[in-house]
Amino acid sequence: MLHAFTRNHSDHSTEAGFQFEFFCDCCGNGFKSTFVPSSTYGQKQRSERFGRVASTLGGLIGGKAGDLGWALERGSNALGDRFSGQSPEWRKEHERAFDEAQEEIRPKFVKCPACNKWVCPDCWNEDEGLCIDCAPREAGYVAQARSRAMRRNIDESAEAATVWQGKIETRTTVCPKCGKPAGSGKFCNNCGAPLGTQRCPNCGAEVALGLKFCGECGSPMQKSGKCPSCGFENEPGMKFCGECGTKL
Repeated sequence: MLHAFTRNHSDHSTEAGFQFEFFCDCCGNGFKSTFVPSSTYGQKQRSERFGRVASTLGGLIGGKAGDLGWALERGSNALGDRFSGQSPEWRKEHERAFDEAQEEIRPKFVKCPACNKWVCPDCWNEDEGLCIDCAPREAGYVAQARSRAMRRNIDESAEAATVWQGKIETRTTVCPKCGKPAGSGKFCNNCGAPLGTQRCPNCGAEVALGLKFCGECGSPMQKSGKCPSCGFENEPGMKFCGECGTKL
């Protein structure tokens, strides 16, 4: 017999009975059929019990009764072996139970006419008469589109944003007094000498504090900035007095 409703299912049947689970082709949610006991399994159990009772009686009585019990037990074991695998009776029961399970679960699914998927109610778009893979629900699809656009805009803004403005290159500061690596502070880690810089009063080059002469032009760094007119102490290197404007 051909079945149309069998693409997504699991068989949970055992020797004792039959049960099947059918899954939605979209979301994978499943529905289990009602458990159906196997009649052949019940017959097997009764045969095995009867064989054990007969064997016990034969052992007590002896003689022919014992031979009868042994024969019944052997017959019961043979019957059990036949049912423990895939006996014809069990297979017929299994096929009949599978047909009944399909008829039981089929109303819980809807077949999409566009893609032929069997889907659960959660994956069925009643307004369009199609599954949500073929015709997504408008509200849900709009929300997903907005979410995708929001994530895309955030990523683009993050790519364009400047979040760090430090210097990529770093240089090791050497103390002008002791000549050893001085660290990144304002004073040398070894001798405590100041690590700032000053401008050469002649050429304007950056010269480390503590040096007496400019490394660019050789001019002395201790040139006085005292104004000859008003006596104001100007910073070394200034060309005009900051107090009265007199040329230095």
